[in-house]
Amino acid sequence: MKSDILKIANKKFKSRLIVGTGKYKSMKECASAINISGAEIVTVAVRRVNILDKSKPLLMDYIDPKKIMYLPNTAGCFTSKDALRTLRLAREIGGWKIVKLEVLGDKKNLFPDMIETLKSTEILTKEGFKVMVYCNDDPLMCKRLENSGASAIMPLAAPIGSGLGIQNKTNIKILRYQTKVPLIIDAGIGQASDAVEAMEMGCDAVLINTAIANAKKPFQMAEAMKHAVISGRKSFLSGRIIPNFQGSPSTTKKGLI
Repeated sequence: MKSDILKIANKKFKSRLIVGTGKYKSMKECASAINISGAEIVTVAVRRVNILDKSKPLLMDYIDPKKIMYLPNTAGCFTSKDALRTLRLAREIGGWKIVKLEVLGDKKNLFPDMIETLKSTEILTKEGFKVMVYCNDDPLMCKRLENSGASAIMPLAAPIGSGLGIQNKTNIKILRYQTKVPLIIDAGIGQASDAVEAMEMGCDAVLINTAIANAKKPFQMAEAMKHAVISGRKSFLSGRIIPNFQGSPSTTKKGLI
C-alpha cells in the first residue's frame, strides 16, 4: 500500500480521507479529530473559518498548514460571483491555488447549482487555479467539468450533512468508469460502512465532516473513518470475486472419501 498514492494537481498524498473543519465544539477538538483521522488535507470555509483575525482563535494555531494541506472552499456561496471572489481572496491571503469550488443552488437541500458551478470552473482554471469541484452525480455535467479543466470531481453521495450514505450507486459507478481525474465522494457519508462502500466502488477518496464532528464520540469516529477508507481501498485493489447466485464449495471435489 506504500506505493498506492493519491495524486491531486501534481501533489501526492498517502491518506485518502479528507476532513472538514466545521461543526466541531472547538478548534482543539477539530485538530485532535483530524490528527486521529490521519488526514493530510482539510477543507477550510474561507467565509466562515477564522484565518485572519488574530484577536480570535486562529485555525492555523491548531492545524499547521505546513504539515496538513489547507483546501479553501466556497461553502455558503450561492452565485458564481461570490465563489470567484472568495477563492481569489484565498489566493491573496495564503497563496492557495488548489481550491474546492462549491456553488449552492438552494438553502434547504444545499444541492449544487451546476450551471454556476460549470461557469466558475471554466473561469478559475483559466486563472491558474486547480479546482476540485463539488457537484451532483450527473455523468454528463461531471464530464463537462472534467473537460473544462477540473482537477477533481467531487459528487455528493447524499445531501450535505444528511448522513444518508450513497443514494445513487449506479451514477457513481458510471462516474468511476468515465472519470480520469480523482473521483472523491463529497457529502452524505454517515458511518464507516459508507466510506468503505465508496472506496470499494473505486472512488479515489472521501471527504467527511458532519459524520465525524457531530458523532457522539468524534475521536472514535475519526479513527473508524480512517480504517474504513484504508479497508475499502484495499478491498477494491484486491479484486473482488464475481457475484454468483449459486453456491460454490470451498474445497475441491477431488479426493473425496
